[in-house]
Amino acid sequence: MSSATLQQRPPRSGRRGPVEPPPRHRLAPPGDPTPTFWLLLAVVVVLNLFGLVMVLSASSVVALGETGSTWSYFGRQSLWSGIGAAALVLFLYVDRRLWRKTAVLGLVSCLALLVAVLVPGIGVTVNGASRWLETGPFQIQPSELAKLVALLFVADLLARRAGEMASPRRTFWPVVGVLVLVGAPILAQPNLGTVIVLAVIVLTMLFVAGARVDLIALVTAAAAGIASYLVLTTPFRRARFFAFLNPWADPSNTGYQNLQALVALGDGGLLGVGLGASRAKWEYLPEAQTDFIFAVIGEELGLVGGVLLVVLFAALCGLGVGAARASGDRYSMLVAVGITTWLTVQTFLNLGMVTGLLPVTGVPLPFISFGGSSLLVTMAAAGLLLNIARHPRSRPVPAGRR
Repeated sequence: MSSATLQQRPPRSGRRGPVEPPPRHRLAPPGDPTPTFWLLLAVVVVLNLFGLVMVLSASSVVALGETGSTWSYFGRQSLWSGIGAAALVLFLYVDRRLWRKTAVLGLVSCLALLVAVLVPGIGVTVNGASRWLETGPFQIQPSELAKLVALLFVADLLARRAGEMASPRRTFWPVVGVLVLVGAPILAQPNLGTVIVLAVIVLTMLFVAGARVDLIALVTAAAAGIASYLVLTTPFRRARFFAFLNPWADPSNTGYQNLQALVALGDGGLLGVGLGASRAKWEYLPEAQTDFIFAVIGEELGLVGGVLLVVLFAALCGLGVGAARASGDRYSMLVAVGITTWLTVQTFLNLGMVTGLLPVTGVPLPFISFGGSSLLVTMAAAGLLLNIARHPRSRPVPAGRR
């Protein structure tokens, strides 16, 4: 058969035509944030502003008695909010690779601060707990920073060893070792609530990274056993636990705070008594501006206001999950999972505590409760989550932008 015959032969039936090249991909450009980014930013801003308003309302009576001005707590929270906004911008715009490079240094520095808190004369003790370091007019709480630092270190380790997840010696046990290393000095402060949040963050990141489920279950059971032992053998924790089970057994002492929170929520009804009109904050409810601020929110804004706040936190959780799913790399995905778990679990523990569904743990409500260290670190974490949401994984670029 001649070559001419071959050239003149018609194409076979069903033969495909020329294949179009796949569309070019790239990361979302810095100047083109995603809808998830804008929604997440809106939720964070609204929560922060709402928190400032409620701190002003919940703290006004206590502030007047302590300083002679109803604005003192609000002024301090506003200052921390401004510093937190700067931290948010910093974590939003700085390349995430920098946080990976400084993960080890950050962990070592945080451990040094956690140990310093326990040194007499250096750490500040309030109500029997040594959790703060004082520098001039500011007090910082290293245990809040530990959540973010440990999260970044664990995400980096699990990202670098992605191909070794089948080896617990290389991935699972080193991460559990970091959890123990960070959690031990926090537990000594004592601060069991923060250790619980930290443990849930780390174990969730291990699960998402593909660690063995049986090992996660083993560590979870061991941690639950240790927590139960600490609760039952420590007088103040045991008192809190039994007050949770039956606050009416000692309504003027161990059950007082639980009952006052429920009274405040009940007084709020459907629409609340009005912003600023809370009666619980007139020193009936201890820690009204910090851990139990949701009780004041429920009293002043009612069931409607409380539900709207819960919806905002649910939206924050959903958007965080969306940012994790669309993230551009394994490290970013794990960081987004860790931050979303952190904010969600801490919110759940606080709301459960205030509504009487969980024992008192002393965990603040993110963005809302009074507390400089908590607000600063939470805003930094939100900035990092926004950074991840702003740069999702590769996607086709519209024809007009190629």
